[in-house]
Amino acid sequence: MSTAGALLAGFAIEVRVYYGDTDAAGVVYYANYLRFMERARNEWLRARFGGPHELALKMGVLFAVRSVALEFRAPARLDDVLHVTADPLSIRGASLTFQQDCWRQAERVCTGKIDVVCVDSETFAPRRLPRELMQVLAEVSAS
Repeated sequence: MSTAGALLAGFAIEVRVYYGDTDAAGVVYYANYLRFMERARNEWLRARFGGPHELALKMGVLFAVRSVALEFRAPARLDDVLHVTADPLSIRGASLTFQQDCWRQAERVCTGKIDVVCVDSETFAPRRLPRELMQVLAEVSAS
């Protein structure tokens, strides 16, 4: 898996579909799209802040998924290479909504909106996004 895209909106990673990602019909098992999208969000964080572990150490925060909405448009299959995007759609005081898509070349195979909430890395209580994080997110959404 490699990062494609840069630090601005339009961030994507590349994921190859392996045998273990597929179901008995030979297509990507629906829950695995969530795993692919999680990887993309983690790489998005890594590109900006050093990753989830660094956020916890430096800012004392983690992100937890609050809600997910997915739409499946076409089956992805063994050995397909998917480009999985992670783009912040909206920013609120203690949460973010990401638009995430899985593309096989020019075909969108899965699309989703994932809400994540910012929590304290020790207590897991919801908390506001740190100022430094808000500044970077504001820059990304402005571009």
